[in-house]
Amino acid sequence: MKRALLAAFVLALLFLPQFAGGVYYTNLASQALIAALFALSLNLLVGYAGLTSLGHAGYLGLTAYGSGWLITHLAWGHLAAAVVALLGTTVMAGIFGLIALRASGISFLMITLALGQILWGLAYRWTSVTGGDNGISGLTRPSPFGIDLGNPNNFYYFTVVVFLLVWAGIANWVRSPYGASIRGTKDQPRRMSALGYNVWLIRWTTFVVSGFLGGVAGLMYVYYNQFISPHSLSLANSAEMLLMVIAGGAGTLSGPVVGAALVVLLKNVASAYIDRWIMLLGLVFIFIVMFVPGGIVAGLGRLRRRRLPAGTQ
Repeated sequence: MKRALLAAFVLALLFLPQFAGGVYYTNLASQALIAALFALSLNLLVGYAGLTSLGHAGYLGLTAYGSGWLITHLAWGHLAAAVVALLGTTVMAGIFGLIALRASGISFLMITLALGQILWGLAYRWTSVTGGDNGISGLTRPSPFGIDLGNPNNFYYFTVVVFLLVWAGIANWVRSPYGASIRGTKDQPRRMSALGYNVWLIRWTTFVVSGFLGGVAGLMYVYYNQFISPHSLSLANSAEMLLMVIAGGAGTLSGPVVGAALVVLLKNVASAYIDRWIMLLGLVFIFIVMFVPGGIVAGLGRLRRRRLPAGTQ
C-alpha cells in the first residue's frame, strides 16, 4: 500500500503541469514543494531528534542572502555562489549547534529563537550588505545544462528533482542504523549513553545536516522568488515551518509534505476569499492538535487501521 501511494504521488508530481489548469497552479505547486523541503529539514530535529527549534528560518535566509549577494555584488556564477552559500550555512549550523546543544527542552528552544533573531537583526540592520528592509532584488534563476528555469514548468520540474533527491536521502538516512540512533537519543538518551553512544555528537550531526538541508531549501526559495528580504529569517517564518511539521506529523516522512501543502494552500487560496486567513490557519491547527494528535498522517494511519478487518492489520 505504501509503495503504491508513493508511486501515485510521484506520478502526480510528474504530470501535474499538464492537469494544473494554468501557470498559477504550477507555481503554487513549486511553492508547496519548496516549503516541504524546508519542513523536511526541520523534521529531522523536531520529529526524529526531539529538538524543537524556532530559529530554523535563519538557515534558509542565510543561504538565500549569501547566494544573492555573491551573484549581485561579486558577479559570481550561480553554481559557485550556491556551493559557497551552502558551505557557509553548514559551518554556521555547526557553530549554532555547539551553542544550542548545551541545553535541552525549553532552554534549547529559546536559544535557537535567540540565534535566529540575531540573524534576522543582521539582515534588517546591515543595509550595506543585505539592503535592509528593501532586501536584495533583481536576482535571476540558474540555467543548468542550458535549461531555462525562467519557464514555470521547467522550474517546477527542477524543484521536483531536488525535492525527490532530498526526500530519498532523508528516507535512507533515518531508516539506517544511524537513523535509529537518532531516534534513540530522542526516546532514551540516558540508555543510549549507557550503551556507549555519544548522544551529544549524534544530536550535533543531526543539527548540522538539518541546517544544510534548510540551506538547500533557501536556494530553491531565492531561485523561485528572485528576491530575498529579512522576512525570510523572521520568527514568523520559523513558526510557520514548525506548524507544517506538527500539523502534518512530526517523525514521519510524509507528514511535513502534507503539512506544507496544507499551509501553502491556506495562504494562497483561502487568503483570496477570507481576509482573516491567519485566524483560519490557527483554527485548523487547534483542530489538529485536539482531534488528530500526532498530525494528519498519524491520524489517517489510525483511521485506516480501525477500518481494517480483525486479523489483517
